[in-house]
Parts: sequence; structure tokens; C-alpha cells
Amino acid sequence: MNINLATAIFLLGVGQLSVLIASALVPMRLNWKATLAPLPPLIRQLFWIYGGYVVLSIVGLGLVCLFNAQELASGSRLARSLCLYGATFWGIRLSLQPFLNVKPYLTSWWLHCGYHLLTLLFTSFTSIYLWAAIR
Repeated sequence: MNINLATAIFLLGVGQLSVLIASALVPMRLNWKATLAPLPPLIRQLFWIYGGYVVLSIVGLGLVCLFNAQELASGSRLARSLCLYGATFWGIRLSLQPFLNVKPYLTSWWLHCGYHLLTLLFTSFTSIYLWAAIR
């Protein structure tokens, strides 16, 4: 299948926004309310703030890809720089995947499949951004 870069970037945007579905389930599945309760209030607040920044970064990258796929595929310095940022963002997330102790939380087949789907998505996000950044 021959897919052009602009189409791949558009689909990248869709994929990044779809990851937010899994992201929305994390606080409930990991029982953040009870798990974070013993921590001091400032630490709990910072935890939520950091999570919010990650979500906003994903939303921002996803929307930029959806609405500016042609421009990001243009190869301009700004396009390459933004794609290099996206590749770094998702590449770091992908590189952390093997070190996360998720086994106790993968209690059903759909959670197990979802975890592996996320790994596949992180790999594709990193690859498409790299493709756009270095082509």
C-alpha cells in the first residue's frame, strides 16, 4: 500500500487523539483517588497537573497533525522541527514501555490486548514523525 506522507500524518493525528481514550481510563483503572490519598495534597495536585500537561500535549500534537498534515509533510524547517519533537515525545514514551510494571493491572484479555495496541501505536507514531522529520 502506497501511502503518502500527508495522509500518514493525518492518520497520525487521529491515532494520537484515539490514545486519549485509554488515557481517560487510567485514573479509574489504577484507582488514583485511593492510591494517591496518602500523599500530601501538593504532590497529588502536581500529579494531576503533570498528567494534564501530557494530555494537552497529545491533544495539541493530534490537532496539529489533523489540521496541518500537508504543511507538516512539506519538509520546511518548522515542519521538520515539530516532527522531530513529536518523534522525541513518542520515542521516549515508547522506550519507557518495557520498564513499566503493568502486569498486575492486565487482568483481562482486553486490557492485555490494549496494552500491546498502545505499544504498536507508540511505535507507529514515532516512526511517522521520524519519517517526516528526516525525509
